[in-house]
Amino acid sequence: MSSSTSTISFCSHPKIFLRLHSLGPRGVGFRGSSLDYRANDGAVVPVTHRRGGFRLRNFVLKATLRSDGSSRRPAASRRVYRESQIESSSLVAPVKQLASTVLPAGVFVVVTFDLTAKIDREAKLKLNDFAKELRTFRSVDMTARNFGDEGLFFLAESLGYNQTVEEVNFSANGITAEGIKAFDGVLQSNIVLKTLDLSGNPIGDDGVKTLCDLLVNNSSIQTLRLNSTDLGDEGAKAVAEMLKKNSSLRVLELNNNMIDYSGFTSLGGALLENNTIRNIHLIGNYGGALGANALAKGLEGNKSLRELHLNGNSIGDEGVRALISGLSSRKGKLALLDIGNNSITAKGAFHVAEFIKRTKSLVLLNLYMNDIGDEGAEKIADALKQNRTIKTLDLVRSHGSLWTALFCGVYLQGGNNIHGEGISKVAQALKDNDAITTLEISYNPIGPEGAEALSEVLKFHGNVTNLKLGWCKIGPKGAELIAETLKYNTTISVLDLRGNGLRDEGATCLARSLKVVNEALTSLDLGFNEIRDPGAFAIAQALKANEDIAVTSLNLSNNFLTKFGQSALTDARDHVHEMCEKEVSISY
Repeated sequence: MSSSTSTISFCSHPKIFLRLHSLGPRGVGFRGSSLDYRANDGAVVPVTHRRGGFRLRNFVLKATLRSDGSSRRPAASRRVYRESQIESSSLVAPVKQLASTVLPAGVFVVVTFDLTAKIDREAKLKLNDFAKELRTFRSVDMTARNFGDEGLFFLAESLGYNQTVEEVNFSANGITAEGIKAFDGVLQSNIVLKTLDLSGNPIGDDGVKTLCDLLVNNSSIQTLRLNSTDLGDEGAKAVAEMLKKNSSLRVLELNNNMIDYSGFTSLGGALLENNTIRNIHLIGNYGGALGANALAKGLEGNKSLRELHLNGNSIGDEGVRALISGLSSRKGKLALLDIGNNSITAKGAFHVAEFIKRTKSLVLLNLYMNDIGDEGAEKIADALKQNRTIKTLDLVRSHGSLWTALFCGVYLQGGNNIHGEGISKVAQALKDNDAITTLEISYNPIGPEGAEALSEVLKFHGNVTNLKLGWCKIGPKGAELIAETLKYNTTISVLDLRGNGLRDEGATCLARSLKVVNEALTSLDLGFNEIRDPGAFAIAQALKANEDIAVTSLNLSNNFLTKFGQSALTDARDHVHEMCEKEVSISY
């Protein structure tokens, strides 16, 4: 079955006019200003003519047309890239109809694209607008603009001697290894660009190699993001060779690629020679225990690294043992270690706990989505009694950067299977550690027993400002205990109790505490708690009764409120604004 490819600009849809002419022995075809279709025996084949000036081959929406009228579109490399084209997909249909028409032999069809020139102009205008952004703003986000390789060649000219833009995001634009060549000469001459984001583009190992060759002597770029770029071990090797010579790069993101043990080994070797890199992100790769071990050897001799993100690499207990050994031997000061989602059990938690006891620099530790259990939680809690530097122990979720997520705390969430017994140990640690300001225990079945252990400590001890207990199965009884804590606690400003089955009983208990003078609590999240109108009425009355209430954000979404409960909350919000001139945001 013969097939053909038709391209059409996403800017607008042209009107097509057909003129039929007799044709002798010559071939059958239809011509336009930028497209030339020739048909032989009913098969329509496109012939692309090079026009003068710049070709926007990739600055188009493509559809593969078959002689039966069906079409198939190449799968976009990334979701955001696909979503950006949904709106444009409707433009292909008329071309399908035209291409599937079987033309009689001996007929010459001239297709006049009256708007083709207009489409070309609009495409160029869009590129000119993009280029203007690059020349005007210091930070430019061009995510999913769909300009492809040749669009990048056009835009690269605006970067060559640009003295304005410091951060540019070219994520999810269909850029391939060929397009990366557009940076040749640009990255050598531009001395102000500090951040380059090429995530979500299928540049592969070849594209990464080209880019790294250009960055070897670059002295301006400090942050390079190559997340989800189909980068494998060969690409990681190229990055490693670049790191051995480049002295300006501070942040390197290689998340969600295909880097295996070999790539980790190369990067570990680069760490021995590089003394300027600060943050390395390798989340969602395939390092395993061997990769962690190889990386650990490089860490021993590196003094500059401050953040290491290894979330989702299946390093296991053996991998974490090797990693902790390397970190313990190094002279550099690591501030953030992300080893979430790595199949670490209580055995691995033992090594982590030993590191917590010794480290004097670590501020954030992420153990999200492991399975340390009560035994592991107890080991971590005991270690916290001796540590005064960790402000965020994250067993919940990973953060993009320490410096953007420094709200300080202890996180014990996400599949770690911690019960009341384990949480009681953590609670006791809070008596001796006032550096912890965020306590995150969500998604652990601590139950009312765990809530009681926390309540007894947090009434008068600790310095927790953010308490997050979402989906902890504490029920109405747990809500009553937490409500009692709020009557005495003077530090908690953010309280998250989502998904705990509090119902109206629990909401009413919390409402009683809200009536008491509480100048700390500003945000209360009660979503997904089966709360009905009576619970909403109780909270509304509490808002009205306490003129000194500090709450500015209240979430009651995904409950069972009717218009009556919603009306009561709205009325309470308006009352607070009228009496105290304070804005309260309420979601329901």
